Amino acid sequence: MLQDILKDAQARMGKSVESLKLDLAKIRTGRAHPSLLDHISIDYYGTATPLSRAANVAIEDSRTLTVTAWDKSMVQAIERAILESELGLNPATAGTVIRIFLPALTEERRRELAKVVKSEAEQAKVAVRNIRRDAITDLKDLLKEKEISEDQERKAEDDVQKLTDGFVKKIDEAAAAKEQEILAV
Repeated sequence: MLQDILKDAQARMGKSVESLKLDLAKIRTGRAHPSLLDHISIDYYGTATPLSRAANVAIEDSRTLTVTAWDKSMVQAIERAILESELGLNPATAGTVIRIFLPALTEERRRELAKVVKSEAEQAKVAVRNIRRDAITDLKDLLKEKEISEDQERKAEDDVQKLTDGFVKKIDEAAAAKEQEILAV
């Protein structure tokens, strides 16, 4: 019972941290990285398809991505999807190859992105704390039903708190690394 609650809390907190890392990967740092385009979907013959399944995304140099469509007829749809994404990128098409040049970030834009990173990290921390609250509520319910003793409940609460502290530390580390990456010129 207690182990199930702890395992569930640990799994859910782990998912929150992974979700944060995925969200942080989408934030542009001025360097070209294929994961920038991961969330873009293309209308591929009436079906919303991830860009990675309709084209090859590669790094040409530190500020240029190349997108090579598998199907020549999809080039226009891919270009449109990139333009309509919230990334503010301008693709340049040459045959089946689409080049995306990433402009250097201004100091002001870097600071804005750092604030976005802090906001994402805070949301992840709130999610982890909500999971802690749910786990403690489950423990208190077990205590009310007299399935565990007060000592067991107190020890389990301490274990949940230690788990929470560990995941909050991981969130802080991920956010600090991304912030440092963004602010590096």
